[in-house]
Amino acid sequence: MPRVLVTGGAGYIGSHACKALARAGHEPIVYDSMEAGFHGFVKWGPLEIGDVRDASRLSAVLRQYEPDAVMHFAAYIAAGESVTNPQKYHDNNVVGSRTLLDAMRGTGVSTLVFSSTASVYGNPQTTPIREDHPCNPTSPYAETKLIVERMLADAGAQDALRWAALRYFNAAGADPEGELGECHDPETHLIPLAIRAALGLSEPLRIFGDDYKTPDGTAIRDYIHVSDLATAHVAALEHLLGGGDSAAMNLGVGVGHSVNDVIATVERVLGKPVPRSIAGRRPGDPRESVADARLAAERLAWRPQLTDLETIVRTAAAWEGRRVAEIAALNGTKSGETENRRNGFRFLDSEKPPRPDTARRRRGQDLPSGETPPRTNPSRADLP
Repeated sequence: MPRVLVTGGAGYIGSHACKALARAGHEPIVYDSMEAGFHGFVKWGPLEIGDVRDASRLSAVLRQYEPDAVMHFAAYIAAGESVTNPQKYHDNNVVGSRTLLDAMRGTGVSTLVFSSTASVYGNPQTTPIREDHPCNPTSPYAETKLIVERMLADAGAQDALRWAALRYFNAAGADPEGELGECHDPETHLIPLAIRAALGLSEPLRIFGDDYKTPDGTAIRDYIHVSDLATAHVAALEHLLGGGDSAAMNLGVGVGHSVNDVIATVERVLGKPVPRSIAGRRPGDPRESVADARLAAERLAWRPQLTDLETIVRTAAAWEGRRVAEIAALNGTKSGETENRRNGFRFLDSEKPPRPDTARRRRGQDLPSGETPPRTNPSRADLP
């Protein structure tokens, strides 16, 4: 069974990728600091707790498991925060990635799938956006992702690293089987914020700008289901392991939806209005961002399956309903009276740890260190 080290595998997108890896016959080994991840998201293989900037820990884990490849999700992702604290993002995202590459080189692992972002393009000159569109990041977060992409290209030329940088557009939705979902704290993504506003679990939704040159005045984005992102990562992995060329590739549906489109869909799915207010535009927000994902379709034989916006919203709403119900059960309250709205993700840490057979299996042998240390900061949400 091929083995894959998944940094940030206890977070939103990383955990979905682990599920997709297991379904495809791979064994995911989660490497996560748990600063923002969840034990309850680690279901398909062992968890090794460590920071991507910890060279000795990374090297020890790579030597212990001898993975065939690495998927790299571990990063801070809040563009707004990166503007006020750019050093934090350069330290974790860039230095951490450099440390990972060095550890891979030292242990003979030469295949990497990298979680990048369409925000490397900045304000697009044309849409749909192709991979040859100029890159002009408008936040330190996006800049760190582009720096890592360039590091991968350099390592590929110098050390024969095989790599794929997957530039995804707006990740959204939740596992259709209800095992995983979005739990950022604070939440900044439109769909969960709209759902929470409709359910009365948050303040009214703020719409950042209603005067764009779009049909309804609100910004347009390409929303791609997180499960489709996960299968794309597996397809990229298998492409590289099969001798395919390294490349940066867009991941998106190729269809744009406005903020008002999303709100209308949430209202239709929930049967409730979304309270909202209009705020000013945020600096750097583009009018429209839609993917041209033909390169991924051609090279990876991958196409998104859960492309309908209503499907994306329904899976997100089902996850949010489960999250609220389980928090309420833990608090001993009715769902509408839960006291734990602001950081109500502890139920994910109350779930069972990985099954002993997957937590300890190492190519037919028992691992000497199969136990998971206790979580030290259980109230934080995940930053994949």
